Amino acid sequence: MSKKNINRRKFIENTALAGAVGLVAGGMLSSCSKKKSYEELGLPPLANHAPDGKELKVGLIGCGNRGTGALMNFLSSGPHLKVGALADVFPEKIEAVRARLRKYNMDITDDRCFTGLDAYKRVMETDVDVVLLVTPPYFRPEMFKAAVEARKHVFMEKPVAVDPVGIRQIIATARTAKTLGLNVVTGTQRRHQKSYIKTYEQVANGAIGELLAAKAFWNQEHVWFRRRQPEWNDMEYMIRNWNNFIWLSGDHFLDTHIHNIDVVNWFMGTHPEWALGYGGRARRVTGNQYDFFSVDFSYGKGKFSHSMSRQIDNCTNGVGEMIVGTKGYTNCIDKIFDHDGNVIWEYEYPKDKDGNPVKKGRITEYVQEHIHLITAIRTNIYVNTAETTAISNLTAIMGRESAYTGKRITWDEIMSSDLKLGPEKVVMGDVDDMVKFETVPLPGTPIKV
Repeated sequence: MSKKNINRRKFIENTALAGAVGLVAGGMLSSCSKKKSYEELGLPPLANHAPDGKELKVGLIGCGNRGTGALMNFLSSGPHLKVGALADVFPEKIEAVRARLRKYNMDITDDRCFTGLDAYKRVMETDVDVVLLVTPPYFRPEMFKAAVEARKHVFMEKPVAVDPVGIRQIIATARTAKTLGLNVVTGTQRRHQKSYIKTYEQVANGAIGELLAAKAFWNQEHVWFRRRQPEWNDMEYMIRNWNNFIWLSGDHFLDTHIHNIDVVNWFMGTHPEWALGYGGRARRVTGNQYDFFSVDFSYGKGKFSHSMSRQIDNCTNGVGEMIVGTKGYTNCIDKIFDHDGNVIWEYEYPKDKDGNPVKKGRITEYVQEHIHLITAIRTNIYVNTAETTAISNLTAIMGRESAYTGKRITWDEIMSSDLKLGPEKVVMGDVDDMVKFETVPLPGTPIKV
């Protein structure tokens, strides 16, 4: 991946932006002398459904498994919600969503279904009020920009970009959305999960003292992949197998582990100052992603977080976070311990008729995200989480690039980097030098994508 030099003026502007974001986020946990209220901590509303109001039409862009799930989450989050348009590169993906919607007596007509790489533009031309951006992450910055230009409210999945150029575009578009009063919610669902929220509230009010260190981990078996079929051209193959190509997915350090990184940034109240890590590839059979990452993040003043992310079969797995403070530590999701390992606070889950904790209720965090968005639209209580998610996303990019290159990378360096992944132009057909898109990053040597 080439990193071009940028001019001095651009560097100063981007560095100033990075500093401003860090200062805003970093101020959150600066003092615990006075207990901060739920509202002061900027925590989201938690309700069983969004309030009633005028009918809202939604356009789904990206009709794969996650897109279909996001659409069903949206439709179940409140009254008077309607599907206004569907878009995907591949027509069979749209047909699968249409078939599922017919089971609920919702028939989406042909003139509301759009296919191809520019299908998202057609959705923006319709009368939908909200768009769900659930395509491979590479496409997110341009689609977000198009949505805001078309005056649509937005839900977009994470990651929101795969490179620093895309992150800066997301931040710029998020600020434009704010000036236009367009609400934006992103798919960092732990920030809408009640147990995480209540644990954060305790930590933000001093339950474990000053925060000192953290660890975050997402270790699982391999995920899906597609073997190339003879009838697929280069671009079709990569898009159908997007989860295994760096330029489309950002690698699993972004695609999944961003959730854990986001939790650490959230609890710490800021982003790291630098990253140093490593990773490698041992088992994957398609694409050019790594199988594992191990990255140290420095939050300054001796505060560190260690991140590990792995997708290899037949290994010990686990997903979660832990943060240590001067008075104790927390698993971030539902418990706080003293330094002897004793539980000193525990989130109280709802109980079933037999008195057993119910950790997954009907209103999941995936639905809460959409309840938040619809509530904001119908009550004029503004929400825009795009920039916060972009900062966690860039944290993950910083760690990924350190692992790929073997270099220590600072926040200012990654924020100002001209690294942009992918081909010059995305068009269906064979691409020049396909080999470079299947080249695995090798630490200590330059790579070009």
